[in-house]
Amino acid sequence: MSTLTIRQLDERTHARLRGRAAAHGRSVEAEVRAILDAAVDLPEENFLLALHATMAELGGVELPLRPRGDMPRPVELA
Repeated sequence: MSTLTIRQLDERTHARLRGRAAAHGRSVEAEVRAILDAAVDLPEENFLLALHATMAELGGVELPLRPRGDMPRPVELA
């Protein structure tokens, strides 16, 4: 985790952040993290891990794997 310091934040902005945090039942710091996560479009939970957990609760899924019949192609590095 990284640390971010914001200097010279307008008092009105800080007051609005406090109000917003209180409305969401979290600290100002947690509210700012949520705002930043939403601004950079980071999901709160990894989609693939959530899908895996959901499927595990349902008993999982077995997918048939066919053996490979083709040979790998040679790679030209020059």
